[in-house]
Amino acid sequence: MMSAVTKDFEEFMKRRAKAANAYVNGDAQPLSTLTAHNSPATFFGPGGGFTKGADDVRARYARDAGSFEPGGDSDLEILQMAAGDGVGFWTGFQTATVRMPGKPEAIPMKLRITEVFRREDDEWKLIHRHADMLAEEQPKK
Repeated sequence: MMSAVTKDFEEFMKRRAKAANAYVNGDAQPLSTLTAHNSPATFFGPGGGFTKGADDVRARYARDAGSFEPGGDSDLEILQMAAGDGVGFWTGFQTATVRMPGKPEAIPMKLRITEVFRREDDEWKLIHRHADMLAEEQPKK
């Protein structure tokens, strides 16, 4: 039997998927509503480095969304997900096709993702995102 917390988190993840799709179309607003407003919060981006602090993370997401133009698409493939006493997470892949200024063709991307959420004001909020490009596994020598 599914707990109320699990059901609530699964419903939230539908909003998270829609926010990811808006993001790859250059619109960070839906993600901003799901992102923590209180620190701590962190972002480990696919280009390396990190951002910490709720305000700086939200600003980074808004700036990075500006790298994309309308016409993109995103899908979250959840490998595992759980939520409990005020904390939730998911891990898996984000497969996206993005359009970027000055690029005539859409660009495919596949990212490995881990996201962590906490309850803030009775809502789930993103407090950590780790995203990096999926590399093909190298054969053992």
